[in-house]
Amino acid sequence: MGYIPPGARWYLADIVLEHTIEDEPRNVVHINTVLVRANSPERAYAHALQLGQEAEHKYQNTDGKKVETKFRGLSDLNVICDKLRSGAELIYQERTGIAEDEVTRLISTKEELGVFAERVKPTRGKPNYMPGSVMDMLKAEGFSEDDIYEQEHTP
Repeated sequence: MGYIPPGARWYLADIVLEHTIEDEPRNVVHINTVLVRANSPERAYAHALQLGQEAEHKYQNTDGKKVETKFRGLSDLNVICDKLRSGAELIYQERTGIAEDEVTRLISTKEELGVFAERVKPTRGKPNYMPGSVMDMLKAEGFSEDDIYEQEHTP
């Protein structure tokens, strides 16, 4: 077992969810990283499995097709060694013998960081797992489908 500091209570779990859409040969897989509070790695594991199972559901998409979200398992589970506070290290990676050009490719500009990157709207060419109920709520708030979906460009 990896190092678990005394008093560790927080973990990061990568939950793998697969979306399958009726009459669509392609699936959509999400890896959701979630925060888990537990008194031990075993309890964190059990809680992460429970969170994954609770994420399973079935619904109709905006095309009236059945969508099923299935929990496939965990891709990772890590302890957070520091107390949660600004600057706390949540997880780290170690690489050895990295060339300068590879190090440079690891660095993102501000605009490339997820919180600053322009939102990419889904196109209608991808599998549609948008719940009809969510679309109804968005429309009730004044959004149109053009606000939500990128228009497909045909050459």
